[in-house]
Amino acid sequence: MPHRVTLLHILLFILTFMTTLLAGAMMRDINPWQNPERLYLGLPFSITIMTILLTHELSHYFASRRHNVPVTLPYFIPAPSIIGTFGAIIKIKPPIYDRCSLIDIGAAGPLGGFVAAVIATVIGLSYSEVIPAGRFREGFSLGGSILFSFLTELILNIDMERYDVLLHPIAFAGWIGLFVTSVNLLPVGQLDGGHIAYAVFGERQRWIALLMVIILFILGFTYWEGWLIWGLLLLLIGYGHPPLVYPEVKLDERRRFIGWLSFIIFIITFIPVPFSGI
Repeated sequence: MPHRVTLLHILLFILTFMTTLLAGAMMRDINPWQNPERLYLGLPFSITIMTILLTHELSHYFASRRHNVPVTLPYFIPAPSIIGTFGAIIKIKPPIYDRCSLIDIGAAGPLGGFVAAVIATVIGLSYSEVIPAGRFREGFSLGGSILFSFLTELILNIDMERYDVLLHPIAFAGWIGLFVTSVNLLPVGQLDGGHIAYAVFGERQRWIALLMVIILFILGFTYWEGWLIWGLLLLLIGYGHPPLVYPEVKLDERRRFIGWLSFIIFIITFIPVPFSGI
């Protein structure tokens, strides 16, 4: 039976729209308390980030429904943060029976969110401002993944060593979408990447996950402290994956391709230093 939209779904959606709208307005240097009539300037960011999140979660939702796995509609999570949200989640009721359904459900969200984030990035970069490198001395800078750096150089046609880019809110939402995609694709536990890795490698996923956690700790000590938090969190919630009902079912070539495509997307969207001070 399809899961119905509840009052909680609607309330969380509205609250998250409001918090992302406020975040988007403040990105444009609008004080929402002094100039509430200019809140509409936050719409480009708000609509973009919520569209990316919704695409990710609905992709999971429809893949789950296709395999007759009980699943809820997305719950958005509002937050008093610079982006106004902690994302969105759906609840999938186990068990997932075999590797084919596991990889379909696990990969659907990252692939859908990835496409939406790339579109947002391309559109947003075309509206972004290019300035000489080193002009700004305050705030923070965003790290660039392989893909984001490639798209920046392709669309803006600049030397990244000589220029900085002030991202348009739509491009920033795209950057967030790509970063969230890479985090979700970590091959650990019950993250999307953990589902995909277990579908492709079976019980060997546990060793891949342990190696990934070790790498996160190394990155946390050498590059960005935030990876230490992620490493600890993944150790606490468990880096292994629960067994399937029918583990003997093999993946077909199409689904193996999806698995390796997801791995490539993880590589080109991963950012060793997502944030740094200026």
